[in-house]
This record gives sequence, structure tokens and C-alpha cells, in this order.
Amino acid sequence: MPETVILHDFPAGGPAEGWESFSPFVLEVARALKLAKVPFEQRPVNMLKLKELNPLGQLPVLSIDGEKVSDSTRILKRIESMKPGVFTAGLDARGVAEAWLWEEFGDACLYPYVLATRWADDRGWPVPRARFFGSIPAPIRGLVASRIRKGVTNNLVERDFLRGGLTACYERMGRVLDDLEARAPEAGFWLGANVTAADLGLFAHVHSLRLPLTPFQAQEVAKRAKLSRYLDRVDAATRG
Repeated sequence: MPETVILHDFPAGGPAEGWESFSPFVLEVARALKLAKVPFEQRPVNMLKLKELNPLGQLPVLSIDGEKVSDSTRILKRIESMKPGVFTAGLDARGVAEAWLWEEFGDACLYPYVLATRWADDRGWPVPRARFFGSIPAPIRGLVASRIRKGVTNNLVERDFLRGGLTACYERMGRVLDDLEARAPEAGFWLGANVTAADLGLFAHVHSLRLPLTPFQAQEVAKRAKLSRYLDRVDAATRG
């Protein structure tokens, strides 16, 4: 086992009890480390020095005895190299492949809805505006926040999540949540009796929609009772 494991996070830190980070990806890695029983320190990063950790300027980054690993999926694979099978227990080769496909689905197909909720929706925008930009000097705070918000929103348009507007985006999200509700298991976890990479990826992003600071989306998830019960089971199993 490594001597020092540091999970680098945004300066805003954990937004509420049960949400280790505003970032679903940092949340996913934190729960993965707890599930794997790997002791770690969660440390806020100086955003001006982020590229020293990751040249792409993205989080999460996991430092393992000085080795820096970025990208949540790569980090999970690295953790599993220390604890073989910890995220694929009980699965055959086909099940292992499916677990990682669901994990990728969460990262690629669910995360944009989290971004839309917080950055494009005026009801959610006060959350990142206050938490991410509150320490910037007042004369330039609004300009920096508006510029970054515009960039995030434009990226969602380019990826087709917001091309038809916010209403169409939420209609699409509702259909995805309905499908997840229909697929969610009545007991156990996504692919069986054990928590796998599939659960970590799905939980991180849908649980992020349940954040109390964005109640209008938390209510949407709560309407899906079977999905909500599944998320609660993953939450309980990965809190450490």
C-alpha cells in the first residue's frame, strides 16, 4: 500500500454532508477510495497552479506517493491495480466490460446535465458563482465568472446538450432518468450483489443532481423512487 494518497479537489470543497465535492468526478474517486479502503487526504488545490498537477488543467488528480494520476476512469483503474478486482468483484469478463461501460456512460452522458443545472440554469447559477468565484476581488469577479459561465454553456451547446435550449435539455434528461429508473435494481447494485465501477460512475453524477443546493433537480431525481433507493444503497455502501 502507498504511504501517501492525496485527492486534489476544487477550493470550494464539499458542498454538503454526503457530497465530498462539487465535482462528480472527485466524488466518484473519493467513494472509490473509501470502497477500496485506501486511506487518503482530500486537499484543495490552488487553481492558479492546477496545470502543475495536470497540464490539461482538470480535476480530479490523485497523487500516490508523488505519482500524479488524472482522469477519474484512469484513477479508478490505478486504484484497482493496488486492490485487484475491488471494482469488478463477482463479475465474469463480460460483466467487467459492462461495468466499465456504465462507468463511462456516467462520465460522458450524465455529467453534462450536472453542468447544465449549475451553469446554464439561472436557478442553479448562484451556487458556482458564490463557491467558485467568491474569493476573486470584487472589481473583476463578475467578469471572470460570466466569461467562464459562457464558456461552459457554449461547450454544452457544441455537445448538443443545450443546442435546443434548457427546456429541451431537461426533457432529454427526464427521459434518461426514466430509463435509469426502469433499469435500477430492486435490491443490490447495478450488476449484482457487489458495488462495481458501474455503481461508482452512475452514483457520482446522479447523486450530484440530488445536491440540496439545487433543489429543483433533486426533486426530479426524487420522483424516481426505485432509482433513489438504489442511490441510497450505493451511498451507504461507499461512505467508508
